[in-house]
Amino acid sequence: MKAFRKFKSTADAVSACSAVVEGKINSDLKKFLKKAIDEKERLSETLAVADSKLGASIAKKLGISVVSDSSVNELMRGIRSQLTSLITGLPESQLAAMSLGLAHSLSRYKLKFSADKVDTMIIQAIALLDDLDKELNTYAMRVKEWFGWHFPEMGKVVADNLMYARCVLKMDARREKCSETTFDDILPEEMEKQVKDLAEISMGTEISEEDMLSIRHLCHQIISLFEYRAQLYEYLKNRMMAIAPNLTTLVGDLVGARLISHAGSLLNLAKHPASTVQILGAEKALFRALKAKKDTPKYGLIYHASLVGQAGQKLKGKMARMVAAKAALATRVDALTEPSEENPSAEIVPELGLEQRAKLESQLRRLEGRAVHAVVKDKSNTQQFKKSSASPVNLVSMVPAAGYNAQTDNTITSNGDAAESPSAEKTKEKKKKSKEEKAEKKKKRKLEDDGATVSEAVVEDGEKKKHKKKKHKATEESS
Repeated sequence: MKAFRKFKSTADAVSACSAVVEGKINSDLKKFLKKAIDEKERLSETLAVADSKLGASIAKKLGISVVSDSSVNELMRGIRSQLTSLITGLPESQLAAMSLGLAHSLSRYKLKFSADKVDTMIIQAIALLDDLDKELNTYAMRVKEWFGWHFPEMGKVVADNLMYARCVLKMDARREKCSETTFDDILPEEMEKQVKDLAEISMGTEISEEDMLSIRHLCHQIISLFEYRAQLYEYLKNRMMAIAPNLTTLVGDLVGARLISHAGSLLNLAKHPASTVQILGAEKALFRALKAKKDTPKYGLIYHASLVGQAGQKLKGKMARMVAAKAALATRVDALTEPSEENPSAEIVPELGLEQRAKLESQLRRLEGRAVHAVVKDKSNTQQFKKSSASPVNLVSMVPAAGYNAQTDNTITSNGDAAESPSAEKTKEKKKKSKEEKAEKKKKRKLEDDGATVSEAVVEDGEKKKHKKKKHKATEESS
């Protein structure tokens, strides 16, 4: 034994152990090594270190030649077995108790240290949010059915569940008090007037005071659940931005949380390829399609992302594939990137998520523009393209670069008539042609039913024309 130093407290021991686990040199360890090893010894001798990462950081920062291999591990095992004989005044039972206590403290410290990176909270929060939505729908339906016996017309006017519960509480679950009550803070003016007018001519039955009391209790329950749901959603948003900021920016907090919950953890989601992320949540449909040898589903949970929702029906599959590819990349960055040593508590800026979202939005606008200008009418351009061995980039450049056109989102013109696209005009022409063809076929069928063929009908038409000409000539001669 050349040098030995005790830890002053359990906190120092835990911080030193956590630094060793991460392969970093603690300030106390650095001072101890500098004091124990002279400059001459640093040049002439090598230091045996059990952990290779720690050995590399010691060699880099202190300039000491380090060795860490299997023989060093055997040496360390021997030292641990004979530690009580090397250090005086340290019984084996006390060493075992100290080791166990340090292990427990280190585990608690690691859990507390990575509290922001615990994705279990997200899984539980999104599951609770879904359960709350189901319960709220059930409760709201029950209130509307229950109070509907007394005031059935109100359910048709006030569709929102929270507004309905607040209105019932405000009027004290009595239809007669509706005209006296003001709903300015709950309903808009037109809706309030409509509810009051309907209360005077309502066809509902009278209910007892006990029923009204139960209805009021249920309305209180609904309002409290709605408030708790809002708090839970805010908590989920903050937690998602702390754990997976890039994924949240790309697909949204609810979709990102559902993807993490379905995969089991953020790390498990990061291990999935983009093709799996795309159909995550549609496993039943996938295996059913594979079994029946039909087309596999194009999207699962990612269908609810805003970028996929903005796309047209024909572009949804393509957009889901692109969003899934970027989401897989963003998840890996979120799961595997560690906070900087200089400022670990700094706010995380989702640079990758913002950048990829902007790219996907521009890609969507380009695809929507291409869908409008896809028909190439100039034959010379197509012939030139066939002759030249153009790359995919040249193909894109041939299509007119269209920016995002707000009018393509609107099907109503300024005059109020439906805006007709070129494709709509073509469909109209096709319909006209088909109608004319159908009319000709009907005429032919009628002629065949009368016993005359098409050729005979043509001959008869010719004879009629000749007879008319003869009559015309006769009238001219007589005149």
